Parts: sequence; C-alpha cells; structure tokens
Amino acid sequence: MRIADILTRERVLADLGPSTRDEALSQIVRVLVEHGPPGLEPDRLLALLLQRERAGSTGIGNALAIPHCKVPGLEQPAACFARSTAGVDFSSLDGQPAHLIMALFAPEGRASLHLKALARASRLFQDAAFRERLLASSDADELWNAIMAQDGALGT
Repeated sequence: MRIADILTRERVLADLGPSTRDEALSQIVRVLVEHGPPGLEPDRLLALLLQRERAGSTGIGNALAIPHCKVPGLEQPAACFARSTAGVDFSSLDGQPAHLIMALFAPEGRASLHLKALARASRLFQDAAFRERLLASSDADELWNAIMAQDGALGT
C-alpha cells in the first residue's frame, strides 16, 4: 500500500494553527468528512481517534504523530496529513510537540489494511531530511508534492 492510494491533495492541510490535540483531530476529521468517502460521521470519527489516544499516545517523536483508528462502514483506508507550525501536544515519546500529523482511517475488520497503512506512514517519515522538507514547505501544494515524491521513492 502506498500513501498515494489513501491520501488526496484536498486532505493535506498546510497549517492547523495553534490548537490542542483534540482540536487538531477535530479539524482533521472535518477535512476527511468534507473530502473523503461519503457517509462518514464526524462525531463518530473523532470519538474513535480520541479513544485510540486514550489507549496510548500516537505521538511517536521527531515532530511526528500518526493518529489512527478503525472505522465501521469505511470501505477503503483513507488518510489526512496536517502540519502545525505551532505544534500540537500529543504527549509524544520525546516530550516534544508534533508538527507533522498523518491521520489514518482504516476499515473495521480489515486489520491487514490498517497495519499496512501504519507501516507505510512510519517508513515515509523515517527520513529526517524529508521531515525537515515538510516543515519548511510553503503551502499545501508543496507538502503534497513532497509527500508524493517521498512515497514514490519508497517503491511498493
């Protein structure tokens, strides 16, 4: 699975602005509902993400968080990417705020798709130079292009 299979340009946010983790996740959910598959309920999506955060932080350090959840009724995985110049407190392992947030939504009952999406996102963001390029990008188009180039460089 490639990030290009689950992320669209419309679901890339250049700046969340100052916000709490819950506000950031709410903004991301709104974007997915607006530009994602039909029939998604924003309150349910947000509740699922927050439930996952209560189980353990998805802030993995190095300015990155990968919030994720399994969604009943979702047919195919979907993703949203957001950058926060101010940073969002995800209680990351390194104690630093997350500036790069890749939210993943997988169909319930399709654990393999969920794991493949998580693995691909983790591989995508391993490169420190790539993370720096995202932090320095000027707008959503530049973010999108950088993500697609890095995803393509990883191969299948």
